[in-house]
Amino acid sequence: MFTWDKLLCAKREREHISPNPNDVRTEFRKDYHRIIGSASFRRLQDKAQVYPLNRGDFVRTRLTHSLEVSSFAGSLGDTIFRRLIEEKKPEVDEIVRENCCDILECAGLVHDIGNPPFGHFGEFSIRQWFEENLPRLTFKGKPVSELLDDQMKGDFLNFEGNAQALRVLSRLHCLMDMDTGMNLTYALLNTIVKYPVNSTGINKKSGDIRTKKMGYYLSEEPLFRDITERTGAGGCRYPLTFILEAADDIAYKTADIEDAAVKGLLDYHRIIAELLSAKFSEKCGSPEEMKILENAAAELEKSFRSAESFNMRDPQLKAVQRWIVKLQNMLIYAASDAFCENYELIMRGEFKNELLAASSANVLAYALGDIAYRYAFRSSAIVRSELSENSMMTLLLDKIVGAALRFDTDEQRIFDRDLTEVLSENYLEICKRACVGKSDAEQCYRRLLFATDCVCGMTDSYAEEFYRMINGNEG
Repeated sequence: MFTWDKLLCAKREREHISPNPNDVRTEFRKDYHRIIGSASFRRLQDKAQVYPLNRGDFVRTRLTHSLEVSSFAGSLGDTIFRRLIEEKKPEVDEIVRENCCDILECAGLVHDIGNPPFGHFGEFSIRQWFEENLPRLTFKGKPVSELLDDQMKGDFLNFEGNAQALRVLSRLHCLMDMDTGMNLTYALLNTIVKYPVNSTGINKKSGDIRTKKMGYYLSEEPLFRDITERTGAGGCRYPLTFILEAADDIAYKTADIEDAAVKGLLDYHRIIAELLSAKFSEKCGSPEEMKILENAAAELEKSFRSAESFNMRDPQLKAVQRWIVKLQNMLIYAASDAFCENYELIMRGEFKNELLAASSANVLAYALGDIAYRYAFRSSAIVRSELSENSMMTLLLDKIVGAALRFDTDEQRIFDRDLTEVLSENYLEICKRACVGKSDAEQCYRRLLFATDCVCGMTDSYAEEFYRMINGNEG
């Protein structure tokens, strides 16, 4: 059974030698200020959520999405832990509630900090590139596919922004040194590890959410082991991770609908028709689930009538935007109920589901995701954009991976040296330090990490600009 006194571990990888006695902030509030002031966080303003390279001023970016997730995570935490206090759960008091809310707000800010440019398509592009190209890569004359072990290869074939986030926060962001990154608390770092398995532990058919994807690379495995030993989470999911995941789900499932409506891809009539269609009603396993679906449609109808009565310009869009807020509240309460109802299982590390999937709003949450996918993610504009982004990502990885593998070897070309040195001085130095005294396999692995680090560190605009530069058509 987990205990909150251990779970809320405020240890950092590098401890302060002489802390300031006048600083009255908790360690978790200090995390918040470190994140907000970081360049890694600011880069999220030019990374896409759904619509890459979008020049409008309304559609969400990774930054605005992260702010929303932070807000929802804090609200969820506050709602849940106040209920647990009222239910007199052992060890849950006001200090636990406050610390958990602080951690959740921080986790919301950084949960996507490892994502590459071009939204989720960027992640797919990296996985696809390594699947297609790993067999032909060589390092010092040796085939990379034979040099690397299964976990090393798996880190790239199963590339995930989740694992990259831990790497950015603990290694790539240079705050005081090149060894501990942002040097955040272990409780916060454990919260963002959504999947506490490595690339060889992925099992999408296990029925356990924790093995759906990988949560850390081989390079950060020693840190992961230290974190989970200190918090007591071990190989189980950290309890606050369920809340962070629910906040993320609520944010993107509702935001994607709103963004699609703003871009004219979805309207009020279509949303209601979809919600009440047999496709979703047949998935309802209980009268309560069906009632929530019907209530959601009724609330949208009510919002439209209200917008009409005020003679608002574009009442359909205004109705959708107002409805989204009500929907978010509905989902927050449903996720909170699910956490409290499954609290004992969660604290034993035995809960295997997502909160929304285990809630009365399960079908509603599924419907929102399905509708957004069909009307927004598969819209002609997004598909055309993905074709362009795939060309960019392919060329970037072709050039950067090749240069990284040949850099400082007998196979190095002038272009390789120039390219690696203009990418990131910090990342290059981190790679060099990690390679000292290591085997060829470890050096090869670290060089491939350097390449993916560089690509993931790019914003959408910079990736496009860099692509044009190395493709010989600047401007």
